[in-house]
Amino acid sequence: MTTAPLHLSRDAIDFMLEECGTWAIVGLSGNPNRTAYDIAAALQADGKKIVPIHPVFGSPDGPSEVLGEKGYASLADVPFPVDVVDVFRRSEEAGQFADQAVAIGAKGVWFQLGVIDHDAFERTTAAGVPMVMDTCPKIEWRRGA
Repeated sequence: MTTAPLHLSRDAIDFMLEECGTWAIVGLSGNPNRTAYDIAAALQADGKKIVPIHPVFGSPDGPSEVLGEKGYASLADVPFPVDVVDVFRRSEEAGQFADQAVAIGAKGVWFQLGVIDHDAFERTTAAGVPMVMDTCPKIEWRRGA
């Protein structure tokens, strides 16, 4: 029997998908042609509250919401608790968002398919925050979460 890598812990995946209701989506700008938009819509369809996080929300001429939810320029700007920080950024940029997730008291961190930062995984899990990386909620739902 093959054991999944630690960053694909079934317990962490199930916890986030089944018990966490508010998901901050880092990289969700409102462009419907981007994967972040598709996944945010799928999370909403599953009953999750999404919180768009992208620098465009700090711009005076930028959008104010995505998929009916108010957007914020940074995680620190969100004025309510976030359960999961879901990161759609390049691997070399993603670790800072894991650190910010820990700083705001998020209950979990999710790095999307292709996003891998083992150092961020070590820091985040050492802080007691479950983290998964290199997978997608839609893939995990199909696997039976």
